[in-house]
Amino acid sequence: MQRWRGLEEIPEDWGRSVVTIGSYDGVHRGHQLIIGRAVERARELGVPAVVVTFDPHPSEVVRPGSHPPLLAPHHRRAELMAGLGVDAVLVLSFTKEFSQLSPADFVVKVLVDRLHAKAVVEGPNFRFGHRAAGDVALLTELGGDYDFEVEVVDLYVSGEAGGGEPFSSTLTRRLIAEGDVAGAAEILGRPHRVEGVVVRGAQRGRELGYPTANVETLPHTAVPADGVYAGWLEADGESMPAAISVGTNPQFGGTERTVEAYAIDRIGLDLYGLHVAVEFLARLRGQRRFETIEALKEGIAEDVERSRALLAGERDGADDGAEGPVAGRS
Repeated sequence: MQRWRGLEEIPEDWGRSVVTIGSYDGVHRGHQLIIGRAVERARELGVPAVVVTFDPHPSEVVRPGSHPPLLAPHHRRAELMAGLGVDAVLVLSFTKEFSQLSPADFVVKVLVDRLHAKAVVEGPNFRFGHRAAGDVALLTELGGDYDFEVEVVDLYVSGEAGGGEPFSSTLTRRLIAEGDVAGAAEILGRPHRVEGVVVRGAQRGRELGYPTANVETLPHTAVPADGVYAGWLEADGESMPAAISVGTNPQFGGTERTVEAYAIDRIGLDLYGLHVAVEFLARLRGQRRFETIEALKEGIAEDVERSRALLAGERDGADDGAEGPVAGRS
């Protein structure tokens, strides 16, 4: 899959294509419907499928300080899109100047002059151009002027997550903030994941017999609510069952939120300086302060055992072809 940063990186000889445009944060199951249809239409027409997205998030430029917590960094979104069959991802720098393009100018500058769109696939709530003045009706009208078709896909999927609310990035962020990582996984179609570099912490986990990878998460990451979780630590291409702690470590008077993952039963791991990922399967409990260090050790041991049992069950279910967060991991 090709990845372009800016219009100038699109090859000069780029031909016609099918395009879909959006932030697509998380590439959740609703997004997958739109992107999947764009890929399907591209195959029907015999042209590449292109996703256009933005960096930074448009809200940060339009309303500085309002950047939402991100469900996935751009490189992760690109990986997920490639898995759906996308041929190219174009990341546009969303600047103040860019935000002031009229809907018609946006269409000409991006869809017509550079991507030579033959078809555009969007959700019903798609907005574009200055002050989000453009909608799918205007896009369809402009498509008639500039020789591209427009197809609108209903992206609304619902399930148990959020009490039956339609799946969305906003709902996913809310569930993650509440610690409902199982609900978030239902929307995403896979466990929620955070990434970052392993840095040196206070090394108290090592002293307690449970050495953890202290993950310095990427900026604006959607980090789950404080508490203990069962999940996986991915490093150097290996996925390891893990007990994960998110919080300020109140036992030792901590104030800074951290994400720490203990790779269950792994001895002698040296992950310092590595870029790793942490995936969340289930929340075991909230953050708490124990009366004594011995009680803390007992609590950690219980967390590890519960994590081991949960993750073993998920692994067995995936091996049997069962549906679930592990079976859908990517």
